[in-house]
Order: sequence, then C-alpha cells, then structure tokens
Amino acid sequence: MRAAISGALLLAGCSHGILLENHPLADRIWDVQASAFVTSGELYGRAASARYVILGEMHDNPEHHRLQRAVLEALATRDGPRALAMEQFDSEQQKAIDAAVASGADAEALADAGGFDRKGWNWPLYRPLVAFAREHNWPIVAANLSRTEARAIVADPSKSGLPPADAALRQALETELVESHCGKRPDATRLAGMVEAQRARDARLANSLAAYPTSVLVTGNGHARRDRGAPLYLPGADLVSIGIVEVDADETMPQDYETQRFDYVWFTPRHARKDPCAQ
Repeated sequence: MRAAISGALLLAGCSHGILLENHPLADRIWDVQASAFVTSGELYGRAASARYVILGEMHDNPEHHRLQRAVLEALATRDGPRALAMEQFDSEQQKAIDAAVASGADAEALADAGGFDRKGWNWPLYRPLVAFAREHNWPIVAANLSRTEARAIVADPSKSGLPPADAALRQALETELVESHCGKRPDATRLAGMVEAQRARDARLANSLAAYPTSVLVTGNGHARRDRGAPLYLPGADLVSIGIVEVDADETMPQDYETQRFDYVWFTPRHARKDPCAQ
C-alpha cells in the first residue's frame, strides 16, 4: 500500500530490532495450494516457471527486502532477465527512469531521476533491489499511480475508468482503509473515492506487470493479495503471488493468517516498531 496511506503508518516511529525470531513459523514457507511447507528452492522453481511474480512485503521490515533480493537472484539464475516493477516509483517517472538507465546511471542516480521518496519509502531498504536490476540489466518499471492521479480519483471516482466494484470487494477495501487510518472513518463520499483510488492503484500495478513478457512486482502485501490486490486485474494470468508476512505471537499455524489470499506465504520474525496509532 502506498506510503501516503498505510505505508506511512508502518514507517512512522520505527525502531530497530527483531521480535519473535524463535516463533515456530519464522523463516518457513507455506504452499497454500498444497497445504504444506516447502523449501526456498521449491518456491524459486515455481516462481521461475511463472510469467508474473508478485513479491509482497511489510515496507519497513529489512528481512522482507532481503528475501525479495534472494528471490530476484534465484530468478536471474534460473530463467534470465525479467522486468522489475516497483510500487515505490510513480508511473509518470518512467521516461526519466528510462533515460537514467540509458545513461548508465547507478542505483543512487536512478533513484534521484525517478523521484524516489527516500524518506517515505526508506531508501536503504530498497537500494539493493534497484542495484540488482541495474547490475543484471533488468528494466525498472515505475508501477504506481502518482499522488496527483490518486487525489483526482478520490475527488472524482469516475476518473479511475474501472467498472463498479462488487459489494464484497468494496466492503473489504473500506475496512482495510479505515484500519490503516487508525480506525478513523472518513465521510462516505471521501471513503468511496479512496476505495476507487486503491482499486486504480492495483490495476496500474497489474498493467505494469503485463507490459513485459516476464516480470516481477515489488509491492506491499495488500497489493499482492489475490482476492483484492493486483492479481484481481490479471484474471487467468500465469502468476505467483508471494506474501512475506510477519508472525504473530498468538498465531502459530499457517491457517491463522488467512493464507488463502496468496499462493505462498513466507513467514518472518517481526520488525520492532512503535504503534503509530498510539500517538
């Protein structure tokens, strides 16, 4: 989810430290369809055979970005170059990114050219992913709506160009957005616009993946969900969605995490952070 929405909550007041390293699910991978744990090698093999791979994350967890890099490295070894689409770049910056790549820019220069929000997105966590793409000559795809586009859709939902959402999807997105705003519910008109902007963002992410023969998307877990994220806008596509999910002390079984929203769930320890809603 965009840093300006729930990502901002996740990043606010972060502190260093790892929690629940000894949790029974930590560092294990759950294959949802098989209802079984698998090895990282098995996951890499399945991902390499898919046209599209979506890598979820909690934006502020360093371990999630380390695992994303591991998946990219495995894909590079097994099936060659792909495009790397990133939620962290707005699609209006694509021409600037392409020009930076053509000029031989390194990761730092490309981030500057692409208008990367270094503070909002915590650039040191994403730099290894951008550096990987540059080192391996993978195209970098700016996959997100701009804030200007999102605000325009919030003000006028018809600008999304999407067909109406069904009631279940609309309700699920409303709940997610209210929770990301610490339970404060906007007025009905504004909330409807926010839901439509969220749908438009997922559709843009999906289109960014589909623009290349094979590609990988780096995005928040909410956008990686099959039930209401980017996969919803790629019906029938050869796609693997990998949620990288923090464990909870009271939830020790894979089924406790609604794992059906992904194809695979890679469980990790928690990143220590302050509760932004307590402020």
